[in-house]
Amino acid sequence: MSVAVKDAVMVRVRSLPAIPGTATNVLNLLQDPNMDALRIERAVRYDPGLTANILKLSNSAYFGYQGKIGSVRQAVVRLGWKRLYEVVVATSVHGVMEEPVAGYGLPQGELWRHSIGVAVAAEGLTRELKLPPSDESFTAALLHDIGKLVLGAFVAADFDRIQEVSERGMTFEAAERKILGIDHCEVGGQILQNWAFPPALVNAALWHHEPDSADPSRFFLDLVHVADVVCLMIGIGLGREGLQYQPAGGALSRLGIRAAHLERVAARTQAQIEEVMNALNPDAKQESLNQTGD
Repeated sequence: MSVAVKDAVMVRVRSLPAIPGTATNVLNLLQDPNMDALRIERAVRYDPGLTANILKLSNSAYFGYQGKIGSVRQAVVRLGWKRLYEVVVATSVHGVMEEPVAGYGLPQGELWRHSIGVAVAAEGLTRELKLPPSDESFTAALLHDIGKLVLGAFVAADFDRIQEVSERGMTFEAAERKILGIDHCEVGGQILQNWAFPPALVNAALWHHEPDSADPSRFFLDLVHVADVVCLMIGIGLGREGLQYQPAGGALSRLGIRAAHLERVAARTQAQIEEVMNALNPDAKQESLNQTGD
């Protein structure tokens, strides 16, 4: 374990840019279930990327919406607070999560693609298993691997030693801990804590590879864990870690998952990921961007 490396990692964590002010303001407003749509619309309308995403998402077939909406206020009402929270978070982290992560062998855009894939798969598992919808699962899935953004450079610098340890039968994140003194799960949890995300989302980042060790265990953490493995199995975000991860037995048992469930969710995720990535891409054009009134 290298204390010096761990300290350097934490310095990098603290220097990671915070979520933009407009997004932070909107996320704070959304914590109040009695907040009115007009106030949220006023907070959103001066951020073009966020405005475009909200309008696109409100017209997205993937999310089950019909008809065209060109007003941010109408879009806010249609989406509801849960979906709006998700799109604000996605818009805020899109740019940084598009960056290549050399230490993990992830080219530009692949970490973002994997994160969206895990979010789609987590929602797919919820529907497949007929579980009650979770307010946190999509966002937790979207952010579960954010620690790789910081740790990637350190993994690249010590990759040969990490790989050597991993090839002896140790999981990749365990090899990270042994060589660097910290793994991407702990780094991700620290980032989300610094960004003032709820403890449940911090917990999901911390334990997404080891849900059976989490205390307390939450079913959306199990969803994120299994969805992560599903995406790796179908090659979404498959980097240097390879296919070494298997779903935790406790998570499968708690969710009541069978092989057929995983196969159906994997097929749907593969088919839907590009549509969702487009819906959450703040750089894509939006015809109704300027229609922000009623």
